[in-house]
Amino acid sequence: MDLEIAGNAALVTASSSGLGKASAKALAREGVDVVINGRDEDRLAEAKAEVEAVATGEVVAQPGDLTEPDDVTTLVETTVDEFGGLGHLVTSAGGPPSGAFLETDDEDWAAAYELLVMSVVRLAREAEPHLREGDGGTIVNITSRSVKEALDSLVLSNSVRMSVIGLEKTLSKEFAPEIRANAVLPGPHETSRIRELVNDAVDRGEYDSYEEGLAEWAGNPLERIGDPMELGDTVAFLSSPKSGFINGTALPIDGGATGSNL
Repeated sequence: MDLEIAGNAALVTASSSGLGKASAKALAREGVDVVINGRDEDRLAEAKAEVEAVATGEVVAQPGDLTEPDDVTTLVETTVDEFGGLGHLVTSAGGPPSGAFLETDDEDWAAAYELLVMSVVRLAREAEPHLREGDGGTIVNITSRSVKEALDSLVLSNSVRMSVIGLEKTLSKEFAPEIRANAVLPGPHETSRIRELVNDAVDRGEYDSYEEGLAEWAGNPLERIGDPMELGDTVAFLSSPKSGFINGTALPIDGGATGSNL
């Protein structure tokens, strides 16, 4: 399927690894010019080479910390300067530390809010005038299935990420009709982080093999973990006119693991 977004420009944050990188690859493969982002410049350079290997458009790597307002401004400005505009914003960020409620303090809550919520607030504010200028600007927020169903020992993710969904729903109304806003709610996908966790567990003797450990992460009716590109392809679809009547939704991508009816 031709998603009809070749030649457009996108900014994908926290895209030097994981689901952000998969989203950047999916967009780049469709011919979108993409700015990717991360804090670790060496890892960002490696990601740039990986995205360029599948790209049919341009790929620019811009380092930056999403908790620094000036870095957020630079990300948007770089995209516009490099490509002459900005048609698609994909927000992603690293997850907050795990832990139970009584194990977290005020600093933990403030840091999680700054990373997960204020980064999206600032990105949307900076990107909005540029997204309006195109033929159909889009925002896709990568969050977590924890907004649908609270997960054990993830109080920060369970609580703070809900604000992103409230923001996404609000933007879907306030920015329409020129800009659509949606969110994706991933369950476990076989990212480098998951591979690291499983391999560490194998080294500790908790599993006999990587495959056995990975199977423990599945926990869904499809009986497998997600491929990051499955999420990336969904992000690309939501960024395209092929999904032109989808606005204000929060789509779980978890193999059916979430028990919520809505």
